[in-house]
Amino acid sequence: MASPYGNAPGYPPPGGYPPPMGGGGGGGYPPSGPGYPPYPPGPPMQDNGPPPGYQYPPVPVPVGPQHFPVTQQPMHGQGDMGMPGGYGQSIPVNVPPGLEYLTTVDALYVKQKVEMLEALCGCETKNKYKIKNTQGQVIFTAKEDTDCCTRNCCGPNRPFDLIIRDASEREVIHLTRPLACNSCCFPCCLQSIEVFSPPGSLVGKIEQVWTLCSPEFVIKDASGNVVLTIEGPFCTYSFCGDVEFKILSKDGTTQVGKISKKWSGLLREAFTDADNFGINFPMDLDVRMKAVMLGACFLIDFMFFEKSQNQENDAVGMLG
Repeated sequence: MASPYGNAPGYPPPGGYPPPMGGGGGGGYPPSGPGYPPYPPGPPMQDNGPPPGYQYPPVPVPVGPQHFPVTQQPMHGQGDMGMPGGYGQSIPVNVPPGLEYLTTVDALYVKQKVEMLEALCGCETKNKYKIKNTQGQVIFTAKEDTDCCTRNCCGPNRPFDLIIRDASEREVIHLTRPLACNSCCFPCCLQSIEVFSPPGSLVGKIEQVWTLCSPEFVIKDASGNVVLTIEGPFCTYSFCGDVEFKILSKDGTTQVGKISKKWSGLLREAFTDADNFGINFPMDLDVRMKAVMLGACFLIDFMFFEKSQNQENDAVGMLG
């Protein structure tokens, strides 16, 4: 076959190329090059699989609602499959079990359930709440744990345990409020509430500060150190508007959040004590302190907005 390039300079004439060097191997092996030993005779090697006793590595398990890989980074955003709490994502370390979702939010909405027996008869029943995110998804439920005698004899000042559970009915936060006075006339017996998460492990405490005018509270960690302060308005009457309690820095100079008692409408405000609250706090606030903010919200509800036998308990300053 003639070369398509003809007798170009530097190229040998057609048919002038030397034969390949080296001999061919056996069993279909390609020719061996110069300086290499010939291929061994016989058929090519066969792949007979792994040696006896070899075990394949395990197949990774897909991440789902029941599989939580551990990471050093906190979660961000909503969970997969439309589920609150970051399910299907990695979870942060060093967080009390059940509070992982609180690392992803900077606001919560607390809605109290309307009790018809209480509204019609004035008989105090156990307070029940739903705690939602800003999209309206229920992430926690809360229920008061008291007896009938305590509720109806002590009214809003009653001691109580409040149990907060997640969607799987697991107790994640336990609040304890001792019996105390709700008047500026007794500065030695002020209101407080302790927050445990998980139950039995103290994470913080809310303590009332004695004042004559605007209500004030301090937020303490488990070691008793003041972390934040709360300052309420001079008048806590909720008429056609929200009542705001400011969450301030430790020194009380910078506002970092708020607890707002939401106006629920004239009929609901007049005939029930089912209150709605909004809580705003920094996204990077320690998750334990976010749980303590929930405790502060419930303490404020009982102190200033809980009715006794359908009688309004709102007051001016700390004179109630």
